[in-house]
Amino acid sequence: MTPHTNRVPVFLYHSVSDDPPSWLAPFTVTPRVFTEQLDRIADSGRTVIPMERLVAAVRGGPPLPPRCAVLTFDDGFADFYWTVAPQLTERGLPATLYLTTGAVHAPGEPPNGSLLPPAPMLNWRQVSTLDAYGIGIGGHSRTHAQLDTLPRRRLHAEISGCKRRIEDVLGHPVSAFSYPHGYSSPLVRRAVGAAGWTSGAGAVRAFSSPSDDPFRIARLTVMADTPADLFRQWTEGYGAPEAPSREPLRTAAWRLYRRTRATLTRRADRPLPPQRPA
Repeated sequence: MTPHTNRVPVFLYHSVSDDPPSWLAPFTVTPRVFTEQLDRIADSGRTVIPMERLVAAVRGGPPLPPRCAVLTFDDGFADFYWTVAPQLTERGLPATLYLTTGAVHAPGEPPNGSLLPPAPMLNWRQVSTLDAYGIGIGGHSRTHAQLDTLPRRRLHAEISGCKRRIEDVLGHPVSAFSYPHGYSSPLVRRAVGAAGWTSGAGAVRAFSSPSDDPFRIARLTVMADTPADLFRQWTEGYGAPEAPSREPLRTAAWRLYRRTRATLTRRADRPLPPQRPA
């Protein structure tokens, strides 16, 4: 079988831990499995490249190596600092870490601005250290809200506020964004671009490619139950479709349902106007 040389597996991880909180366990791989997966990527002959190099190629820049892959990590769990970063550094592998800024906290203080359930999260000192060691830092919104259900003002705050917070801490621009839950829409993608982000990564369970949409970068989500054989297929360019692709009708229908539910919830929570005395 001829390999699909244009297909780029962009791997999406969340947590790498032996003891995650129960809610996070389905999205967690163990350190042993993570090591095996990095070995599998190396054995496949793929070159791990930074996300920004993929985005540059998608935007018409220099062509990609014929067999490449990208490593990404969402949310900002503390195990990235203690477990993931040492392996990446030892192997000389680039990666992008997308932060939910409301979940990242000052050293010694708990996070207090996120919709994520409790879990050990990075602090800003660790984020600065990772940045200094060459880990790509990106944004994942302020609170991890479903962005495609938000009114425009809150959508802007989630996207632009995340960017400002990271840049204030790091002291330099950041350009890569990923959508919480993988949810986006044309409106959300336009808002991400208008805020100054140059890419937006989703979670559509597909390979990226040089003709992908820079604001709909396809990724392959690695779960606790991802079979080793499926991961092997991904490294070989099989086992998933190739982006770009048209949005399925069921995705648009699911967005409409969630948006309607969120609108009804906001209306129900809105205080009643004062009543005139009889």
